[in-house]
Amino acid sequence: MSRPAPDDPVETRWEGRFITVRQQGTWEYVSRSRGIHAAVILAIDDAADGRHVILVEQYRVPLKVWCLELPAGLVGDDGSAEGCESAAQRELEEETGYQATRWRTVGEFYSSPGMVSESFTLLVATGLVKVGDGGGVAGEDIVVHRVPLAEVADFVAAKRAEGCGIDVRVAMLLAGGLLTER
Repeated sequence: MSRPAPDDPVETRWEGRFITVRQQGTWEYVSRSRGIHAAVILAIDDAADGRHVILVEQYRVPLKVWCLELPAGLVGDDGSAEGCESAAQRELEEETGYQATRWRTVGEFYSSPGMVSESFTLLVATGLVKVGDGGGVAGEDIVVHRVPLAEVADFVAAKRAEGCGIDVRVAMLLAGGLLTER
């Protein structure tokens, strides 16, 4: 597929509440509607019983399977002007039942840049305090997992063996890097 010129017109082929299908030249891709952005949270629990990571599992319609993921959510999807860290704080509590006392923004990343223009901001949350059950808002049906860091690889392998989809962002837990910084 040839690369379109930067000034080639972009056509909207279809637009829904959350996604838009666009075409520029012969290149087709999906973007978030209304400029919505995502926040993804790497939540690390440094508790007395050791270091743990908080993961979520939820059914994903496009995959037709349950998927293991980092907690995440859309920034300003309700039309508000909420900031990325505020959205991350809200989503962490809604999905996992945890609040964090410390937040660090790692940067902006792209999910699947060959077909999706969506980006997300990755934030590391530490100083976790359990304040509720989590599970998401109505209709989300989120399962929360608190996994010892030393057992992440085995946990992910077991979930994959069960037929669970694994979000690519979980791979960073297998590689380390972000987990060594405090």
